[in-house]
Amino acid sequence: MRILLLGGYGLIGSAVLARLLAAGHAVTGLGRDIAAAQRRWPEASWIAHDIGALRQPAAWHPVIAGCDAVVNCAGVLQDGPRDDVRAVQDTAMRALFRACAETGIRRAVQVSAVGAAPDARTVFMRSKHAADAALSQLDLDWTILRPGLVLAPTAYGGTALLRALASVPLVVPVVGGAGPIQTVHVDDVAEAVHLAVEGRVTPRAAYDLVEDEAHDLAVVVAAFRAWLGHAPAPLVAVPRWLVRPVVALCDGLGRLGWRSPLRSTALVQVTEGVTGDPGPWRRAGGPPPTGLRASLRRLPATVQERWFGRLWLLKPIVIGGLSLFWLASGLVGLMRFDAAAAVLTERGLGPGGAQAAVAAGILLDLVLGCAIVVRRLMPRAALAMVGGTLAYGAAGTWLAPDLWADPLGPYVKMLPAALLALVALALAAER
Repeated sequence: MRILLLGGYGLIGSAVLARLLAAGHAVTGLGRDIAAAQRRWPEASWIAHDIGALRQPAAWHPVIAGCDAVVNCAGVLQDGPRDDVRAVQDTAMRALFRACAETGIRRAVQVSAVGAAPDARTVFMRSKHAADAALSQLDLDWTILRPGLVLAPTAYGGTALLRALASVPLVVPVVGGAGPIQTVHVDDVAEAVHLAVEGRVTPRAAYDLVEDEAHDLAVVVAAFRAWLGHAPAPLVAVPRWLVRPVVALCDGLGRLGWRSPLRSTALVQVTEGVTGDPGPWRRAGGPPPTGLRASLRRLPATVQERWFGRLWLLKPIVIGGLSLFWLASGLVGLMRFDAAAAVLTERGLGPGGAQAAVAAGILLDLVLGCAIVVRRLMPRAALAMVGGTLAYGAAGTWLAPDLWADPLGPYVKMLPAALLALVALALAAER
């Protein structure tokens, strides 16, 4: 079959892509940023497009032309600079499903989420339900799949946070008052999509993909801790009032492009719980989803996982520290502008050149201090920080070589900034 797969490089989408390719289907992935996906999955075809911009059925016609089925694995947790939850999960999906009906594509699979409902507390869940409802009203062989908490080898979003919480030394921190959670392995979701696409489960139905047993969040985190090989530690329930300021900060960072799993939508879901009914899926002939501990045994608990879990929480500290360092440097230079210009004048620069050099340095520091906290600009800002540090070192060596002879001189002070910028650049790979 020729299958259009939305979100084919995401947490769930990449597993679905691998399963459909293994089954011999021709898959075309659709997403906004496909460059890395093309390198990882050259066996698939790829279309670069912003799903949220395809808001009319006519816009979808050339995209779905020649396809036998469509699978939607795209999703947005919360609004951001490049993310519009309603556009991606509701408006665009309504248009897509209508376009399928207009062009004769009979089979459509929608990966939704347990808890999707018209009166849900989050836009994420309400928009998922709106798309589910629109699809269910069409004369298609549709299938709606609603996974619980998806466990996957990929450390992204909630799966990254679970690894980090499980790796905290000495204690196991969890949000107090969290609801029960049912998990599912990502390969089980991929197999469910595969069966639905091939018509091997009863169509025109919605199925919850969850394990039989529900767990407290503390049990889930403790299971991750054991899976990583860390020693047991006392449980610390963090009150929700203490979590809310962190969530508010993460919501603010979300407006700068950082897709933190600690945003308000995630807190609501953790509070309400992630549960569903696995019965209909089993009665339709679907294989039972794997339980929590069995799912973890299917994931690789390697040294890379332990490194990631311990270092992931340092990411905001590194980036925030870099921002404060460069902003402080620029502000100090601004407050001591005349003194800094006088030093350069004493070293042989003319008054005009000295003032221009100091002004340029201040501007560079302030711009980079601001740019590093914008997700889209962060990799370039980190590179510019490394380059700026080297440039400052070269200029200082040329203009004031005697200052650099001091063992506690500028080299020692600038080295941490350069090293942290390199760390930030490495962290840019984790999206």
